[in-house]
Amino acid sequence: MKPTSETELAQMVAGLTGAVRITGGGTRGVEGPGQVIETGGMTGITLYEPGALTLVAQAGTPLAEVEAALEAEGQQLAFEPMDHRSLLGTQGEPTIGGVVAANISGPRRIQAGACRDFLLGVRYVDGTGQVIKSGGRVMKNVTGYDLVKLICGSWGTLGVLTEVSLKVLPKPEHTATLSVTVSNAEAAIKTLSAALRSPFEVTGAAYDPECEKAFVRVEGFADSVAYRTERLTSELSGFGQIANVDEPATLWTATRDVHAFRGKAGDVWRLSVTPGDAPMIAARAEAEQVFYDWGGGLIWLRLPAGTDLRARLGTFSGHATLVRGDAETVERLGRFQPESVAIQALIKGIRAKFDPRGLFNPGLMG
Repeated sequence: MKPTSETELAQMVAGLTGAVRITGGGTRGVEGPGQVIETGGMTGITLYEPGALTLVAQAGTPLAEVEAALEAEGQQLAFEPMDHRSLLGTQGEPTIGGVVAANISGPRRIQAGACRDFLLGVRYVDGTGQVIKSGGRVMKNVTGYDLVKLICGSWGTLGVLTEVSLKVLPKPEHTATLSVTVSNAEAAIKTLSAALRSPFEVTGAAYDPECEKAFVRVEGFADSVAYRTERLTSELSGFGQIANVDEPATLWTATRDVHAFRGKAGDVWRLSVTPGDAPMIAARAEAEQVFYDWGGGLIWLRLPAGTDLRARLGTFSGHATLVRGDAETVERLGRFQPESVAIQALIKGIRAKFDPRGLFNPGLMG
């Protein structure tokens, strides 16, 4: 089922007699019931006011279309959403609704914030077929932030998005990236932490053990970037050999989309941890390959297919998400970190209010 309007979608949902899988552009490989509702038929940017830094688009609008419109006005989605296709080996086209539904955020999250921090409003269809509006279409009209942020990252389990309103920001005039050669993960995290604690507005902080380099990005006006890069070079000089990266845009696209794992066999896990704990947790994982982003707060791990990473790690402060694995592994281990009994009860209660018939993506998030 691929509705082309909000009204058509509402009628579809109202008439459902069984569970459905909600998908956007089909790039995330979401598992679930055989009956599918695709939001890719609801497309188009319905409002864009560059002067007000706001954009409104239907949920099925391709992300590339949104980014092209912003690029033409020298603006961007500051949260730098990831494109999962190369990592997951999927086809399809990422949609802005899919980005919001999964709260997809890239390297700049450490400085700018996540997708949900830029979400002004949403329209969606709940499990009864009712159209719900929350928040606003421009910043001065925004209300209901809590509900807006609840929908963001709910993976279609609370409702089917039809429209999203986002705050956008000017695109930086200039970008520079420093690489620091380090000997191990502990040294890398110390380097990145020092950069992030500095007053120089670092917008990217990653570490690739394969090349033994930590990377630090600064953005803004050319003169400001030159000054901050010079100061960071001085402040980080004690951590290792420093060099300027020639093509920073290519590097950060590769970081955002985890190109280091592209085309390589095995399951891919995503850990959200306290940066200071990252080296210890990564070592316990005994992974075939590791990549660090968000100053160490985000760890990407590639492990042999079927590995129960959560069992291997034991208790730790953070979350382990299975991003890539076969159907049997996802079914056995679950995609998301199991929540406590109290949190599970809360989630169950919320889902019962939004989707009383249990139609949307059952089993996806507990």
